[in-house]
Amino acid sequence: MSKGKSVFRCTECGADQPKWGGKCDACGAWNSLIEEAVGRTTGRPDGRNAAASGASPVRLSEMQSTSTSRWKTGLAEFDFVLGGGIVPGSVVLVGGEPGIGKSTLLMQCAARLESQGVSTLYVSGEESPDQLRLRADRLDEDAGGIHVLGETRLESILHHAAQLKSSVVLLDSVQTTYTEELEGAPGNVGQVRECAARLMRFAKESGPAVVLVGHVTKGGGIAGPKTLEHIVDTVLYFEGETTLDHRILRAVKNRFGSVDEIGVFRMTGAGLEPVANPAAAFLAGRSTGASGSAVTALMEGTRPMLVEIQALASKAGFGTPQRVATGLDHRRLALLLAVLERRGGLPFGNLDVFVNVTGGVRLIEPSTDLAILAALVSTVHDRPVPADALFLGEVGLGGEIRPVAGVERRLAEAARQGFRRVFLSARSRGTSSDMEVIGLEGIGELTRRLAA
Repeated sequence: MSKGKSVFRCTECGADQPKWGGKCDACGAWNSLIEEAVGRTTGRPDGRNAAASGASPVRLSEMQSTSTSRWKTGLAEFDFVLGGGIVPGSVVLVGGEPGIGKSTLLMQCAARLESQGVSTLYVSGEESPDQLRLRADRLDEDAGGIHVLGETRLESILHHAAQLKSSVVLLDSVQTTYTEELEGAPGNVGQVRECAARLMRFAKESGPAVVLVGHVTKGGGIAGPKTLEHIVDTVLYFEGETTLDHRILRAVKNRFGSVDEIGVFRMTGAGLEPVANPAAAFLAGRSTGASGSAVTALMEGTRPMLVEIQALASKAGFGTPQRVATGLDHRRLALLLAVLERRGGLPFGNLDVFVNVTGGVRLIEPSTDLAILAALVSTVHDRPVPADALFLGEVGLGGEIRPVAGVERRLAEAARQGFRRVFLSARSRGTSSDMEVIGLEGIGELTRRLAA
């Protein structure tokens, strides 16, 4: 630790504490206080010369409405998640696990933007220009026109970006960048927050778009202070298993588009390829004759996605039955098993239960409850569900099946993929579809239909 005064700053909320403690007094997070050296300040706390340096207030009615054109990267799924392309002057944060493909994605975006005449600067604090060249040689895109810079000092990065008049600056990563205005090593709370704030001001005042790569913690969140996600305009998470081909780019914050939109990519030896039909991508290789399989439709932002849920129940080999959920909250699985046992009359006390969502998708919305129960009923009775059936519905603790939102769009996509019937709540509205609609009041009707 460098000499001088230091404070203890919370990595979760950014609050300062005079001394270390196990718990942050501001947000209540445990083991989140990290010692940080305090450097010199650059602002004027007394407010002198504020009128000379600050902007003057104006009325919104006096401002002219302008439509900002976006820069399209040519990667259809990336542009879709952003809401149509990169907005000039915006700051985008891309987070993901190591090796998931963040740097490859940004390199492809930079190559395509440069080929369209949009000047780009790719800054890497983790790889040298020679290593970036090796990465570029593996891609199908021609990345020879990209300006690359191996630098971690923020002042130097901003200088070169201004000299090149870059329209898009890609920084990999914000945790390796530091500013001379603060003491402390790169990656600490103060450095990450100050560098992000300086880059945000650079983007808003000078006009280029800035795309940042962020490391993630073992908990899955972006490393650094939580204020990092508040500073930027858009937060994207790059998800997926490194052992699988598919990658999912998810927008969790977007000031210029819809949140919860997802883009699907396929990782190949030549880079990432956008998946033209994501709704059918996760059903590839599905076996329609096996028991324990059911299909449901998710709503990821404005896009319906069809996913297969697989379940397997077998006699427990030990005293305590196992409950294993992949792509699903294990507590949700325990709740559905209790409802199915109590309201549906199926005993699971001596059975190991395994539930898997194919393709690396993670279920969050409750509209998938009915499909999970259908897969469980199917595996217990060892009877496959109809191959052309879709299951939509939330299941309550009383065993009732509740309607879900966005039924029309889900059914339209299912019909386009060849499904001909749908099991859902009898109280659902807006089901004017060519598919056969089977309304269910409770899970008792579901078990009788699937066991018949």
